[in-house]
Amino acid sequence: MNTLLEARKILPRAIELRRKIHANPELGNQLPMTTAAVINELSDLDLEIRKSNSTTSLIATLQGDKPGPRILLRGDMDALPMPENNDLPFASTVENKMHACGHDAHTAMLAGAARLLSQTKQNLRGTVDFFFQTGEEGYFGAKLVLDEGLLEKPQRPDAVFAIHITPLLDSGKFTSKAGPLLAAADSWEITLNGKGGHASMPHDCIDPIPVACDIVQALQHLVVSRINISDPIVLTTTKIQAGTTTNVIPETAILAGTLRSTSEKSRSKAHKGIQRIAEQIAQAHEVTAETTIQRGYPVTVNDAEFVNLAQQTVKQTFGDQAYIPMRSVMMGAEDFSYLLERWPGAMLFLGVKPDDPSLAAPCHSNRMILNEDAMAHGIALHTQIAIDYLNRNS
Repeated sequence: MNTLLEARKILPRAIELRRKIHANPELGNQLPMTTAAVINELSDLDLEIRKSNSTTSLIATLQGDKPGPRILLRGDMDALPMPENNDLPFASTVENKMHACGHDAHTAMLAGAARLLSQTKQNLRGTVDFFFQTGEEGYFGAKLVLDEGLLEKPQRPDAVFAIHITPLLDSGKFTSKAGPLLAAADSWEITLNGKGGHASMPHDCIDPIPVACDIVQALQHLVVSRINISDPIVLTTTKIQAGTTTNVIPETAILAGTLRSTSEKSRSKAHKGIQRIAEQIAQAHEVTAETTIQRGYPVTVNDAEFVNLAQQTVKQTFGDQAYIPMRSVMMGAEDFSYLLERWPGAMLFLGVKPDDPSLAAPCHSNRMILNEDAMAHGIALHTQIAIDYLNRNS
């Protein structure tokens, strides 16, 4: 089977599904319209549907006619809480909601792969799970499904795979790397409590604002002086909140920000450093500090053997020039990391750069658009990865 040729045949219905989802974006773990659209698209296929209890995620299972292992293919479905500023006939119809990260395309490509693999069921050596997942954008959708036990025996996969689009890579190209691919993402907040009073008499007060400024500088010094450059972090202060007017020294100042890390070692070291800096600088100025760190998604770590399989599949399916090795970790985060913690697998990035490169905008931009023709490559890769993995391991 020429997988790419067959994928192009069903591309129009994948585009139709993608545009329907794009025009009606939903947030979080309750995506009733999106999930209904997916179920409707899969309704004529011989698939077993399992639904999540705590979310509207679903897993559609294709059982091949021949025995073999089990692979899970994942596509996320949720949008972002932001406006869309694109003049498209299928632009978002919901104020301040937009599919700016390509999850509409991920969903449509996965549904296309379910259709394509269903056509070759008689030759399929094993089982394929199509995981249509809610809540990737900070809502822990993958973890919720795992905690429910929806992927435990006898439905436990042997490997997992996902594709994420990127509008900044040439259309139809793929990229990835073995080992850490995406960072862990944590949020932190420091509350400083001093003593308020009149701005003309700071000696009668304990001003938390200069203390906050010292902490911001010290956090940057932590990054460059205490963290190994080969195991990097990104530590960013994104909010400073203090004061109400010009002639009052406030009692409280609040700092907040994010931490991105590429291993549990650097993550733990940064956590300890944030708390130590906040407490000791505050103590030096007779201010109290309360530090809270909210752990987010873990590091996304690709299995080296699976990446090698994926690279071979890409080159055999699309040509040697279709795969571009990634040189370094990206500091974005993904809850596909929870699946990769438990099973071998990989995530690959698919280039969907528009035909006019001047229109290329990154994910999470209010002007992000994609080349829909490249979705055929995503459908084909999902399909061929499943076939190659099952054949190799059956």
